[in-house]
Amino acid sequence: MLRTAYDYFWWHRFWLPENLTWADLEDKEDRIYAKASDLYITIPLAFVFLIVRYVFEIYAATPLARLLGVKNKVKLRAAYSPVLETYYASCSKHPKQNDLENLSKASKFTVRQVERWFRRRRNQDRPSLQKKFREASWRFTFYLIAFIAGMAVLVDKPWFYDLREVWRGFPKQTMLPSQYWYYMIELGFYWSLLFRVAFDVKRKDFKEQIIHHVATIILISFSWCANYIRVGTLVMAIHDSSDFFLESAKMFNYAGWKETCNNIFVVFALVFIITRIIIFPFWILHCTWVYPLEIYPAFFGFYFFNVMLWVLQCLHIFWAYLILGMAHKFLTGKLEQDARSDKDETDIPDEDEEPAKNGSVSNGHSVHNNGHHKAD
Repeated sequence: MLRTAYDYFWWHRFWLPENLTWADLEDKEDRIYAKASDLYITIPLAFVFLIVRYVFEIYAATPLARLLGVKNKVKLRAAYSPVLETYYASCSKHPKQNDLENLSKASKFTVRQVERWFRRRRNQDRPSLQKKFREASWRFTFYLIAFIAGMAVLVDKPWFYDLREVWRGFPKQTMLPSQYWYYMIELGFYWSLLFRVAFDVKRKDFKEQIIHHVATIILISFSWCANYIRVGTLVMAIHDSSDFFLESAKMFNYAGWKETCNNIFVVFALVFIITRIIIFPFWILHCTWVYPLEIYPAFFGFYFFNVMLWVLQCLHIFWAYLILGMAHKFLTGKLEQDARSDKDETDIPDEDEEPAKNGSVSNGHSVHNNGHHKAD
């Protein structure tokens, strides 16, 4: 039964134009084609990325954070309370008024003390500035190297300048060694992001990030198997072109370099809009939707590939909406923090609470007053 399901899934009529079979894409006459089995290497490669990332964050990102003055803010810890801790872990991190009153009776705290306990407990779970800086440093380093490598792979190719060349001879297009490594490294990196997504800093677009990673992995994998490699390299290069600007803006934001962060964010917004809202739909999507139909009739793989590209485009529009909203507030002077920010909450002391010692205060400014959060 598994064999039948396997054969049905890989039926050539699904993934290839008519009058072509997988036998037509077998290596012969000095031609080497992409194979699904090539993708197995991306899983161990993802774990290599995780190891490299761990070493990078300790021996490169952490010293860089100290050099730029990125310091973790002092956070007041919540008092030990088994009752409140159990409710926090199993029920809700944001109890309603009725729950606050019940918890007050069970814990022998006042309602005000219970509210303050939950604020402090939530702040304890929020990531530190250094953790955010290390993550941004790692992604910045990869995206910058990937973009440079992508340009090196594409700049001498005719389809970089004439999109009709993407489909010349398709699908019988020889796979180049540079394309192989570009694909494997990009796919391995996105697998590593997916494996780490539960442990990285969570923001308000957490679900959209997961959708993006999954859609990207499916799209890269499918484009490899169906030999959509030429357009696949173009899509990856477009995505890498703006991401390293965003990550560098985050790094300077965490370091408190507000003017530098602002300037880089403006560059990022311009590059993002140009590449993902203009070039991607009007050049790449036009290339994948219109030009192939001049060569062969539409088939399932054609629709599947374009649907996945449109999923990415919908995410681009979602993020462009957030970016333009931030840019509007930035230009009008109303931007105080990014919609994706996970800023610590204000911790207001009760009258009977002693002020925090060692220069730290408990009014929230000591927790997270690093300025505007345009890129977090």
